[in-house]
Amino acid sequence: MPKAPHKVVIFLGPPGAGKGTQAERLAADQNLLKISTGDILRDHVTRGTELGERVKPILDAGRLVPDDILIALIRDRLAALESVRVIFDGFPRTTAQAQELDMLLEELGAPISAVPLLEVPDQLLIDRIVERGKTSGRSDDTEEVARNRQTVYRDQTQPLIDYYSARGQVRTVNGVGSMDEVYSRILDAVK
Repeated sequence: MPKAPHKVVIFLGPPGAGKGTQAERLAADQNLLKISTGDILRDHVTRGTELGERVKPILDAGRLVPDDILIALIRDRLAALESVRVIFDGFPRTTAQAQELDMLLEELGAPISAVPLLEVPDQLLIDRIVERGKTSGRSDDTEEVARNRQTVYRDQTQPLIDYYSARGQVRTVNGVGSMDEVYSRILDAVK
């Protein structure tokens, strides 16, 4: 049986925009592996690994984990795949990470298929994150950390949006509405 063709989707959008939820649904529907650096890092924190101990204070403060750690995690994960069929959720977050990812994907012969950008108004994002914190148990889902994460996102990720936009890969998706409405818009963006 021939291996499935490569498909690489990079979800962009601020924290709380619903990337994780929608990425899981798209991954299941299109037989893609969802790679969330945040999930991987939180797993290390929960298990108390050496990496977890290193990144816990960074995550708790709402700052971004250094590029070298994230690139190593991604390289390791992709190298194990027979066919690169992935959705990146929360990675890359900077132009430097995007350039590193481009080089890695080029090595693997797996070009980027789509870059949907979920857009949601700031206050709605803060409200979503705080509400999620009430049920998730995540220590970083507080209003103060959420506001800091929005600022960090804007300051450090806008150049990334510009990077992919200049390459004609960004597809803006309205992230407000029911989960099904937003998902339908995402499907249109990744065709």
